[in-house]
Parts: sequence; structure tokens; C-alpha cells
Amino acid sequence: MAYRLLFVCLGNICRSPAAENIMNYLVEQANLADQIICDSAGTSGYHIGSPPDRRMKATALNRGIDLRGRARQFDWFDFDQFDLILAMDRDNYQNILALDTKGVYHHKVRLMCEFARQHSEKEVPDPYYGGQAGFEKVIDLLLDACGGLLEEIQQNHLK
Repeated sequence: MAYRLLFVCLGNICRSPAAENIMNYLVEQANLADQIICDSAGTSGYHIGSPPDRRMKATALNRGIDLRGRARQFDWFDFDQFDLILAMDRDNYQNILALDTKGVYHHKVRLMCEFARQHSEKEVPDPYYGGQAGFEKVIDLLLDACGGLLEEIQQNHLK
């Protein structure tokens, strides 16, 4: 059975689709596509059905990573569907935990930056209202964190 990851940000058009597609890219390179499944969602419904932000898409494409998918909102049912839910920042983290009123799934929710090996940031910053440097920073941070996450999964969750 595949290990299932859900990446979550606010609107599901910048950070979480970038994380999903970067992770898919790394998973494919490691020949683990049949063992690790990735998806993304947003805590808000602002952009439901929208493709990834064009600026984020262009920045990722410059690194050879195509951002695919359509925005959707995080749903309570996602707790059952995924083995690990990765929040991009503390607000996303708190919003996800707030849906789990009984605390049954809290152990499945982590901050994305916990897996970063070269960056010291505790949160993935939202680049939406900033310039190009913000998008580059997010891609750098997510490449680092996704690499660390993949190592963690390979060591502890795959047979």
C-alpha cells in the first residue's frame, strides 16, 4: 500500500502545489512513484478549481519541474485518506488541527519545514504578494524540505 502525502497551504495555488509537484519529481527520480502518492489542498476555498499561480509555475519550470493540478479545499475526510499532512506555515497547521476537534489525527499533521536540512526557516513563506525572489526562495526551501521528507519516508515508512 502506498504512503500518501497531502501538502496544505492557504489557497492551494502557490506553496502546496509546488510542494506536491516537487515531491512527485523527487519520488519519480527515486523510482518510488508506485509507493508514494502526493496531493495538495488549501485551508481556504478562495481558489477552488484554479491552476497553480503562473509565477510559481514559471519559477518551478525554470528548475525542470512542471506544476500540475487544480486547487481544492482541505476537507475533514482528508484525515483518513492521508498518512501525513504537511502544513506550510503555523496558521495552516492550526487551521487543520482545528478541524480535528477530538485530536484523533493530530499525529498526522506536521510543518513542512521540519524536514528541511539546509534551511533554518520554521515556515514556508507565502510569496503571493511579493516579487520573484519570494517564489525562488519557496522553491529552494521546498526542494530542501521535500528531499528531507523523502529520506524520512524511505527510512521509516517503506518496506
